[in-house]
Amino acid sequence: MARQQLPPQIKKIEVKSRSTGKPEVRYQVTTDAGVDPETGKRRQVRRRFRTEREAREALSSISVEAHAGTFVPRKALTVSEVIDAYLASRHTLRPSSLSKLTYDLDVLRQFHGDKTIQSLTKTDIDSMVTALTEGGTPTPKGRVRRPWGSKATNKVIASSARLLEDAKRQGLVARNVAEHVSRVATAHRDMSSFTVGEVQTLLSALSTTGDDCDRLAHAWHLALSGLRRGEIAGLRWEDVDLDSKQPTLTIRNNRVSAGGRSVEGDPKSFTSRRTLPVPDRLHAALVAARERQCVERQTVGSAYRSGAYVVSNEIGDAYSPAVLSRYWREMLVRVGMRHIRLHDARHTCATLMHLQGVPVSVIAAWIGHADASLTLRLYAHSQDDALRDAANSMFA
Repeated sequence: MARQQLPPQIKKIEVKSRSTGKPEVRYQVTTDAGVDPETGKRRQVRRRFRTEREAREALSSISVEAHAGTFVPRKALTVSEVIDAYLASRHTLRPSSLSKLTYDLDVLRQFHGDKTIQSLTKTDIDSMVTALTEGGTPTPKGRVRRPWGSKATNKVIASSARLLEDAKRQGLVARNVAEHVSRVATAHRDMSSFTVGEVQTLLSALSTTGDDCDRLAHAWHLALSGLRRGEIAGLRWEDVDLDSKQPTLTIRNNRVSAGGRSVEGDPKSFTSRRTLPVPDRLHAALVAARERQCVERQTVGSAYRSGAYVVSNEIGDAYSPAVLSRYWREMLVRVGMRHIRLHDARHTCATLMHLQGVPVSVIAAWIGHADASLTLRLYAHSQDDALRDAANSMFA
């Protein structure tokens, strides 16, 4: 059978080997690859292959992709360079969201930042996920990484997938290799909340006077009033009116942890920005905190910091959200109560409101949800005592 003639786009050439210096045969493909979207001009591709078969397959593939408008020319951009450009383009993100995204993508940068974006594979992403969940790899600060949980690992996967999807839209890569990376299984965790009796016990413990008085009692009052941890940490005195006939506080700042540091920005959503009436018990706790901070300012003198935050330490600095969670755990141990997360105090507020017959739409407005159905789904779970009362009522 006669040998098939080479198409005009493929030429058999001789090149000098870089390793041996001797001539070697290569098959050079030179073909049209559609229009360059950046310049609007026709784009020509030239590539060399060891075998005729490889050259023919490449020519066919380039022709099909050029016709479909999906051809991706070779570029030497590294993963780090693409990450930098992507982060620079996210100018609409809130500072806290941008900081979290930067933290997640810095993990991808650490593992594969020096690779070209076009050489990145699904296996690379899978190996990164394995390294995170197993732990033992070095961190950028030279420490040994502890095993990551599913939530944090899945955020890195999702951020990597969004990055690569953006690169695909720009024509930097032919496919999103992180798109089908399996997420780490997440164990189901029920939300916890205090009962009415437990809330009363806790508030009574926080209202004690003397040396045993909890310095951050007002922070825990705010948590039980439905504020998020970041809203508590970011609340400033300028947003609290304690002296009018109808005291209020306004949520307009959010202080969150991202990459080991505290970042401030707008509240979590548009409806998270809200003004709430201050009930008597919370009012008393906030007044006591304001007076205590005035005494601390006088005691510390010129070394006292801004004192702008409602929840601040002895020298007037705001707390990081993670520190507030630690102090919450320690406080529960000190007063002899079972542990629930600081965020579960917010859950307690919404649940008890629901059990007292407050309309879900009002609960949603109080805790800053745009969708009342989300409020009902996330927070308004009847507690065991309420369920027993409901069961008994059927046979009364």
